[in-house]
Amino acid sequence: MVPSGHLTTAPPATPAGPTEIDTITLCDLSSDAGWRRPVLLSRELIVLTTGGHGYAEIDFRALPCRPGTLLRIRSGQVLRCALPQLDAAVVRWHPEALRGLDVDPDDVPTWTQLAGEDEDAVINEVSQLTVDSGRHQDTRTGRNLLRHQLTVLLLRLSMLPDGGGARAARPEEATFRRFCREVERGYQHTRRVEDYADRLDCSVRTLTRACLAVTGRSAKQVLDERVALQAGRLLAATDEPIARIGRQLGFTEPTNFGRFFTREIGVSPGAFRAARDRRVPAPVVRPRPPVDIPTTGAYRA
Repeated sequence: MVPSGHLTTAPPATPAGPTEIDTITLCDLSSDAGWRRPVLLSRELIVLTTGGHGYAEIDFRALPCRPGTLLRIRSGQVLRCALPQLDAAVVRWHPEALRGLDVDPDDVPTWTQLAGEDEDAVINEVSQLTVDSGRHQDTRTGRNLLRHQLTVLLLRLSMLPDGGGARAARPEEATFRRFCREVERGYQHTRRVEDYADRLDCSVRTLTRACLAVTGRSAKQVLDERVALQAGRLLAATDEPIARIGRQLGFTEPTNFGRFFTREIGVSPGAFRAARDRRVPAPVVRPRPPVDIPTTGAYRA
């Protein structure tokens, strides 16, 4: 049993191939200690702040962090520590690691400030998972142990006040979640709301009503925001040519992509990329956690 309130330090990473579930530290996520650029993440993360005060930018949204702050970050999002003065334990996993288990990681809120018994319980579970990932990840039984430990951690987090696991979703929220999942599958190919309505066997009016109820924005606005978010991620975290990024997102002409991005973000793709290394004071943002949507941080702005 790990003593309450004490977090075990992760063991050094082994040179073997990537594992399904492991634990690292926050500084291991970026090769640049100054976090001058966002990092595009390829695995699912739980980040538990253990020391320091600062900000973590998830999809360009600054969230205040101090000991006990817990972040849920999804594969495909970009992360940057705006003020790299934080220590944190990171639990990361491939989505396939939870296949067949009765848990939905999307029920975990993006930002939570833990306290009291909840904080003690989460620290204990993260610490035990850290110990076991260093000792047992090379055996089948050990990997099963880690899968169930991660499931317990996620279930506990989903029952926090901001989580989605302890309440039934309203019909509009369920429709919105279905729409967002279809958008994730298809935004690179179509930006027509009618196409998503056909896939979900409902009307455009139903999708728009659901989006307005959850976000205050129309279905078309939600869809365009998702495309603009992905463009921003790639512009900020990669060196891909701007024209190629536009083609990846379904724009056959660079000028069309440039007009779309400027309309959605307020600056051109070139200006957005040029500003990515600029250090600016992070604003205080109060997270609003009514609904958490997979891989779509912009929906919670």
